[in-house]
Amino acid sequence: MKDVVRLGSGSGFWGDAPDPAMELLDRGGLDYLCFDFLAELTMALLERQRRKDKTAGYVPDAVTMMIDMMALAKARGTRLISNGGGVNPRAAAERIAAAARARGLRGLRIAAVDGDNVVDRIDEFVGAGIRLTHLETGAEDFAHHRNAVVSASVYADCSGIIAALADGADIVITGRVSDSAPYVGAIMHEFGWRHDAAHADRIGAAITVGHVLECAAGASGGMSSRFADMPDMGRVGFPLAEFHRDGTAEITKLANTGGRVDAFTVKEHLLYEIADPASYIMPDGIADFTTLRLSESGPDRVRLSGMSGRPRPDTWKLLIGYDDGWIGEGMLFVPWPDALGRARKARETLLQRFERLGLVADEMQFDFIGIDMLHGPAAPAPQHEMNEVGLRVAVLTRSREQAEKVRRACANLWIMGPGGTSFGAPLKPRPVIAAWPTLVPRALIPQTVTMTEV
Repeated sequence: MKDVVRLGSGSGFWGDAPDPAMELLDRGGLDYLCFDFLAELTMALLERQRRKDKTAGYVPDAVTMMIDMMALAKARGTRLISNGGGVNPRAAAERIAAAARARGLRGLRIAAVDGDNVVDRIDEFVGAGIRLTHLETGAEDFAHHRNAVVSASVYADCSGIIAALADGADIVITGRVSDSAPYVGAIMHEFGWRHDAAHADRIGAAITVGHVLECAAGASGGMSSRFADMPDMGRVGFPLAEFHRDGTAEITKLANTGGRVDAFTVKEHLLYEIADPASYIMPDGIADFTTLRLSESGPDRVRLSGMSGRPRPDTWKLLIGYDDGWIGEGMLFVPWPDALGRARKARETLLQRFERLGLVADEMQFDFIGIDMLHGPAAPAPQHEMNEVGLRVAVLTRSREQAEKVRRACANLWIMGPGGTSFGAPLKPRPVIAAWPTLVPRALIPQTVTMTEV
């Protein structure tokens, strides 16, 4: 039985670079390589794909990476865990198995974990008296959006991952488990921990380390406020953790890779996407970041100790995606001289065109790129002549026809607008998916493991 588990971060989002993950797999001496591919509204996009094609609904990159890595992973003794199954983990597992057979690989066990996709259970929940209160606004009028629901996925814990690993899975592909669950599941399986009060601090430590690793290069120099000082970020090394049975860990990266792992980069990522640092609520437990201690134990090596937590909550987050109209969008760039003044005139012209076209808008947003696109009204006015200024407009409407008016008006400015202005291709209207975050009882979300052997 191991006293130390070595886990690598293989991906932080759908579209992340595969080469640092392959490098980790090749020379990292890993027990596990874990991948996070899912963002909040990714599930709605994948559910739409699944409705069009019952064999779709997973993240294509996730399956491609598993296929590219499975032979080397088997040779290195590294198990792969990914949440890239999206809303169709079984189809993803079947695709991986088919590729393994085609390549002549044998002895692989591929597990699909599902149960988190509850889009067909919404009426069941409402019938059981679950109020589905909006977590951020407190609104309880979900019934108003019921017929517009596109997706509904629960942030599940690592129970299914543990079961799959216990059954000998070499590759585990799940649906919408929490971002840290692949790491927590591997650690709990290796050490035989259970979701009980006796292991709450240890699981809190696993959640903390999973949080540090889950965004890949985010802990080795990416997104850092010191980004300008980070070396060779184009060859960045993804982080890995050496997690000890006693609940301590060391975060590091491979030698001769870009980026940096130090106390500051780890602290920065500990603070990423959290609310209360004393109560970081995950489906596997509640981590307390205020008790941990960090120390630099060597070059590109940070030790974490004193981590703690509380037992998992009785309710889990359910994110419902629903159709909420259409967006019409346009962008143009105005050159010197008086770039900002002429961009403001272009905005005035667009507003007049919208009026002439009878545009009916729920919301309208104008941004001057290079001026206030990120900081909005808090941005100070420029005190010098600008070389160029971009103008972006985005309009929320109730129909595609109304959104099409935005595209048409923006195209009108190709000649009606300021001289010297540059344009890209007109942006097509696209549907808007809104998010309704709520809670459901954990007891209502069983997970199922389907094993395929090659």
